[in-house]
Amino acid sequence: MKDLTPLDPLLHSQLRLAIVSLLMSLDSAEFTFLKEKTGATAGNISVQLDKLSTAGYIEITKSFKGKKPLTTCKITKVGLTAFEDYVKALKNYIE
Repeated sequence: MKDLTPLDPLLHSQLRLAIVSLLMSLDSAEFTFLKEKTGATAGNISVQLDKLSTAGYIEITKSFKGKKPLTTCKITKVGLTAFEDYVKALKNYIE
């Protein structure tokens, strides 16, 4: 019997996994872009971004674009490693 590595509960959430997956292929992404791509509500995505940031998986930068607030997210090395480990563990379940 093979050893099944537990899946990272932080990434096992559909919305958090979608956010990290999007950020994997981008240098950074604005809050509105992530909201549009995931179809999540502003409140829900905000909570999930906070959880990912607290875990060190993403970095959140708050600034202004003109007079409007701008929130930008970027995956960290910790987040990159966590995502790669999650994918490896998932493949192990499938094989």
